[in-house]
Amino acid sequence: MQLLGLKYNKMMSPVAFRKFPEFIMTDPLLKITDLNTFYGKTQILKAIDLQVHPAELVVIAGPNGAGKTTLLKSILGLSEVTRTGTILLNRRKITKKKTHKITAMGVGYVPQGRLLFPSMSVDEHLHFAGYKFRKKSQWPPAAIYGLFPELQERMNVPGTRLSGGEQRMMAIGQALVSNPALLLLDEPSEGLSMRIIQRLEEVCRFLKSQGMAILLVEQNLELAQALADRAYFFSNGKIEQEIGGDAFRNDQATVCKYSETCIN
Repeated sequence: MQLLGLKYNKMMSPVAFRKFPEFIMTDPLLKITDLNTFYGKTQILKAIDLQVHPAELVVIAGPNGAGKTTLLKSILGLSEVTRTGTILLNRRKITKKKTHKITAMGVGYVPQGRLLFPSMSVDEHLHFAGYKFRKKSQWPPAAIYGLFPELQERMNVPGTRLSGGEQRMMAIGQALVSNPALLLLDEPSEGLSMRIIQRLEEVCRFLKSQGMAILLVEQNLELAQALADRAYFFSNGKIEQEIGGDAFRNDQATVCKYSETCIN
C-alpha cells in the first residue's frame, strides 16, 4: 500500500486511533473552554476556546511569543504552567490532572527541539517511552519502524548520532508508542531539509487517515497550509481568528496579518 509516497509496511499498526467505546465521532476529541494560563503571576493565554475532532488536523498559527507553545503545555499539564478554565478529552475533564495521567488518557506530545539520552540507542528510546503502554499500544516499536524504516536501519545507533530529521522521526515515534488519540506537534519542521519536511507531511496525512487528531504548531506556512483542516490565529495570548482549511490556503491577506512569514 502506498500513501503519498509513504509505503505501508505490514508491521505498522492498521489503526492508530485509540478506541473509546462510548465516543461519538462527531464530538470534539479535545474541547477547550475559557482557558487562562499563567507562568507565575504572568498571564500568557487569555480566554481560549477551541476544539479538535478525530481525524482532524488543526494548525495553531501566529508570531513568536503569541502563546502557541504555552497552549500545548497547558493541554498536557506541564508543571511550569498553571491553568483555569476547562479542558476536555473525550468529554473527560483533564484540567487538574498530572501530565502522566493525561498521556495515559491518550495525548502524545512532540516538543520543539530535541530531548535525547546520549547513551541510549534508537530502540532503547522507543522501548523506554512505551514501557508503560507496551501491553495495549497499537504503536509498539515494530510499528514505528514500519512508519519510519530509516529508524529501523539505525535502531542500535545512539540517538545523539542521528541526523536532525532522524531525531525528529524518533521524537514522533516516542509520542506514538504511548498510543495517543491526540498528537501535539510543536514546530516539527524546524531546521529540517525539504525532503524530510515532505516525509513529515506524509506521516501526518497517514496518521490523520487512521483517525488520529493532530494539533500542530508550525511556522512553516507551506507545510501548515498543506495539512490544515482548520487554523486558529494566535496573537498576544488570544485567539484572534478561526479559519477553515481552504481559506487558510487561499486568504493570504488574513494569513499574513497574523504570521511573521508569508508565502509570496
